[in-house]
Amino acid sequence: MRTDDLNVFVYAAEHGSLSAAARELAITPAVASVAIKRLEDALGTRLLVRSTRSLRLTPAGAHYLVHAKTALSALAEGEKELHRERQEIAGELSLSMPSDLGRNVLLGWLDRFMARHPQLRLRLRVSDRVSDLFRQPVEIALRYGVPEDSSLVALPLKSDNHRAVCAAPSYIARHGEPATPDELRQHNCLCFNLGERVHNQWQFGSERISVQGNRVSDDAECVRRWALAGEGIAYKSRLDVQADLDAGRLVALLASFSTEPAPLYLVCPHRLSLTPAVVALKDFLIERLQENAK
Repeated sequence: MRTDDLNVFVYAAEHGSLSAAARELAITPAVASVAIKRLEDALGTRLLVRSTRSLRLTPAGAHYLVHAKTALSALAEGEKELHRERQEIAGELSLSMPSDLGRNVLLGWLDRFMARHPQLRLRLRVSDRVSDLFRQPVEIALRYGVPEDSSLVALPLKSDNHRAVCAAPSYIARHGEPATPDELRQHNCLCFNLGERVHNQWQFGSERISVQGNRVSDDAECVRRWALAGEGIAYKSRLDVQADLDAGRLVALLASFSTEPAPLYLVCPHRLSLTPAVVALKDFLIERLQENAK
């Protein structure tokens, strides 16, 4: 059932004339007549009795007119509400973010963002599993790396982020530091797996080093905690471990060697997802990330 057909019906009933309804809606009388017939066919009943000079409602038409007006009013109000939400930083913000960065960095930042915008409601998914933005109830996601799905909209938050090789001082005291990436083969390396793939190919420039160790997790925070406990060497996003490096809880290793890029993106399914709330969050996170790098 078409809303423009409902409009023709309501206008015709209120003006008592199909021609007057057509003038109000800037359509021809023939188009208006077709709209009424289409609506009557859809409902299986006559709504209007028409002659060359007059038009009146049938009993079914009078009954249906109330519901047609209610439906059109509800649709108009819904459109206004959507427009208001797109103009205001309000409503629900559904967000997916990686575990380690999410819990230890972004969670505190999100508290500050929500305090700035008290009309917002936050629905948060913290996981290293890649959320399906088309099937799961997630509006936007924060992800490391360029999305493989080219249909997604990916906005850079931290393009120059890289991975860092790091270990706790206690591990270095027991096992020493690797002088070259190749020496990582003689160390206990803490690995992360995404889905069924274990990330045990650590990249240094164009060279990839196959590493191994006695611990693998699909939760990036577990890998960081193992590193902090002195259990081995980790290959982590620098954003994840920057606070630990600054505090001396972890030590950067092989600092003279270039490592794999790990750019951080805000990802959404389409441009219509870029509501004022999402744009404000993007700008806020870029600001925090820039401050964090100083």
